[in-house]
Amino acid sequence: MIATIINALAIVVGTIIGLLARKGFSEKARDAVYNATGVISLVIGFTMAIKTEHVLAFALAIIAGGLIGSALDIEGAIYRLGEWLRRKFAKNPGDSADAGANAGFAYGFLNASVLFCVGAMALVGSFKAGAEGDYDLLLTKSIMDGVIAIMFAGAMGVGVGFSAISVLVYQGILTLAAVWVKPYVTGTMMVEMSAVGGALVVMIGINLLGLKKIRTGDFLPSLVIIVVLALLFRYIPVL
Repeated sequence: MIATIINALAIVVGTIIGLLARKGFSEKARDAVYNATGVISLVIGFTMAIKTEHVLAFALAIIAGGLIGSALDIEGAIYRLGEWLRRKFAKNPGDSADAGANAGFAYGFLNASVLFCVGAMALVGSFKAGAEGDYDLLLTKSIMDGVIAIMFAGAMGVGVGFSAISVLVYQGILTLAAVWVKPYVTGTMMVEMSAVGGALVVMIGINLLGLKKIRTGDFLPSLVIIVVLALLFRYIPVL
C-alpha cells in the first residue's frame, strides 16, 4: 500500500502547486492551460485506445457501458459525490452552494479520477506491488500523476486533488487483492481495459476542448464489460 499512498500524495502535492500557479493566471492564460490539458488528454487517450487488439469487444464495451451508465445516471451520482465532498470540506459549510463552483469541483474530481485510474500502469503497478512487492511502476506513475495534476488543477481546480481518494481506494483494493485476482488477469485483458480507459480519456479531452459535452462518467461500466468480454475471448474468437 505504501506506493499507492505515495501516488495519492503526489496528486495532492501536484494539485496544490497547480492551484498556487493559476492564481497569477490571466483569463487568457487559463484558457491556454485548459486547452493544453484537453490536447494532452486526447494524446494520452488515443495512445492507450489504439492498442486494442479486439475492436469488436472494444466497441461493444463502450456502447453497452454507455447505455448502462446512462440508465443508472452514474455521472449524476459522481457529481452528487463531488457536491458532498465540496460541502464537507468547505471552509464555511453554511454558505449557499454555488452551482458553478460545485460543477467545477465535481468536474475536476471526475476527470482526474478517470485519468489516474484507467491506465495500464495503475493495473499492472498495483498487481506488482501486491503480489511481488515491486513498487517501481507505481512510483513512476506517482511522478507522472503529480505532473499531470499540476496541469489539471490549473485548469479545473481543487476537485482534482480529491481524485487522490479514488486512487487510494482503486489501487488499494487491487494491491490487496492482487494475490487472488492476478491469476485470472491476462495480458490481453489489461491491454483491452487500458484501451477502453483510453477511450474515456479521449472523452475527457473532447469535453475540455469544448467540442462536445460527453457524460464520461456514464461510460465507466465499459471497464467492467470489457473484463467480462475478455474472459470470453478464448470461447468466442470473433470478439
